[in-house]
Amino acid sequence: MFGRKAAKKKEPLGEAGLYDYAVKALGRQMRTEAELRRLMVARAEPGARGAAAIAAAVARLKEHGYLNDQSFAETYARLRQENEKLGARRVRNDLQQKGVRADLISETIAARYGQTSEETLAREHLERKRIPQPTNEKETARVVRRLVAAGFSTGVIYKILRQWNVPDESLAALDNLGDEIDER
Repeated sequence: MFGRKAAKKKEPLGEAGLYDYAVKALGRQMRTEAELRRLMVARAEPGARGAAAIAAAVARLKEHGYLNDQSFAETYARLRQENEKLGARRVRNDLQQKGVRADLISETIAARYGQTSEETLAREHLERKRIPQPTNEKETARVVRRLVAAGFSTGVIYKILRQWNVPDESLAALDNLGDEIDER
């Protein structure tokens, strides 16, 4: 074939190789223990020897302070709140997808978002994304979808829309959308 190299089967890595592989992966991007384990499974020997090598590499990473899910969760939540102006619901879902324990997520979200006004954060998100005040039903629905995707509750979204004097007809048309959102 032209321009394609034959894919080489990579040799399985032992404990030392997995440790080096994990350190490089963590150097590129913050990761949770679950994410790192998923990466290492692909590079480790199959079976019990590979599982033992992964466990030993993870223990060594923790010992050296390279892997800490609590620190990851706190940093992740802080960056999403301060930089992207995302709501607590979105950050909670993202952390769950990344494999962070539920009790750690609850603790982190409570600490990060406990003293924060969700309405203020939603307004900052709208400003950051340069989302203008809607002028018709279609634009109103778009604003609602964007705020829901950013992790804000329907109560806060409707409060903002009412303060923008969005016509009641537009809000009534969104009632079905609001019910679908709350089910999530």
